[in-house]
Amino acid sequence: MKVLSSIAVQPAVEVLLPGFIEDTGIRPVIEWNTAPAFVKRLQGGETADLLILNRAGMDIMQRDGRILTGSEVTLASSPAALAVKAGAPHPDISTGEALKRALLAARSISYTDPAAGGASGIHFARVIERMGIAAEINAKNKFPPAGGLSGTFLPTGEVEIAVQQIPELKQVAGLSIVGPLPAPYDLVTVFVAGIEKASAKAKEAKVFLDFLRTPAAAAIFRDKGLDPA
Repeated sequence: MKVLSSIAVQPAVEVLLPGFIEDTGIRPVIEWNTAPAFVKRLQGGETADLLILNRAGMDIMQRDGRILTGSEVTLASSPAALAVKAGAPHPDISTGEALKRALLAARSISYTDPAAGGASGIHFARVIERMGIAAEINAKNKFPPAGGLSGTFLPTGEVEIAVQQIPELKQVAGLSIVGPLPAPYDLVTVFVAGIEKASAKAKEAKVFLDFLRTPAAAAIFRDKGLDPA
């Protein structure tokens, strides 16, 4: 069974996968990437059995008639947040103006490249444009590789602040999450799953999808920084 999944749910799904395989004998083959990257590939002719995308990506797949009727479910949501190196002082980001001051005061920063298609990178690029500080922030920004984690630069001291969704930040040891971006600059991304109409393994895909919505799975999602539906 082929699964194309957003990297934001990877930390939770990878914990759950061994138990699912042991219980069912079904072995999903999962590829991780950003939802926009998958949408581009799917529109180019690629197929899969199960898709786990953000809301915008799933809407495109529904518009294109790719999703089996009645199979779409909301799995979880996650906010974009700001993090610092573990032990470093937490800047005040309680308001939009406080966030702006914190970003300008930071020596260096990392957020994901909007060109790579990740939701938090696209959103944060818009945030600093709205604030009128894009030039200043981008001059001291360090992009991770496409599909990578901005938080990896915090423990090494390469940057002082990292911005990404909470589940991706929590994948990195040695950092501390300050909190979600404040209004009016907040972002909550909703992750949605659906079975492809063309799937020859729709039954297996539904078994996996149902497993990801059990109370036990919800507890793991929550532990990894996602808010289960």
